[in-house]
Amino acid sequence: MLYFNILRFLIRYIIISTEKIVKKIEKKALNFCFKKKFRLTDPRKFVLKIIASSNKPLKAYEVLDHLGKLIKNPKPPTAYRAIEFWHKHNFIHRIESLNAYTACEAKHLHNGSQFMICDSCGKVIESHICDLPSVILESIKKKTFKPTKWNLEINGVCNQCT
Repeated sequence: MLYFNILRFLIRYIIISTEKIVKKIEKKALNFCFKKKFRLTDPRKFVLKIIASSNKPLKAYEVLDHLGKLIKNPKPPTAYRAIEFWHKHNFIHRIESLNAYTACEAKHLHNGSQFMICDSCGKVIESHICDLPSVILESIKKKTFKPTKWNLEINGVCNQCT
């Protein structure tokens, strides 16, 4: 009985935590669109909510499948345009090696991303190092190169899988 009570508590905690995160991202998106005078269309709203609600990165067609439950017969360009919009404005990140998208967990918008990807369970953890390491910055200065975005992915095994 104790086991089921603990399990019920954990499930409720996870659901409430996810809902709070989604609400926070939705509020940030609403304010962003209002300030920048961007349209917050239903597909944009739904796509952001789908990605933010997921506990793992989603591929574009997975987003489209979820979108189909909210909008009648959405076409791939509808999902892709919404994904592109949120990615362009740093609300979501693209995990290149997985060809998938995840919501930005930072409390601010930034150009760089670092991710730790568990090879065992697929969990992705965003690191909040928003500036490039000094070693890379020194190399950039020598090579006269100006980065606009970066994406660092580290594969390994998370604590839950070890």
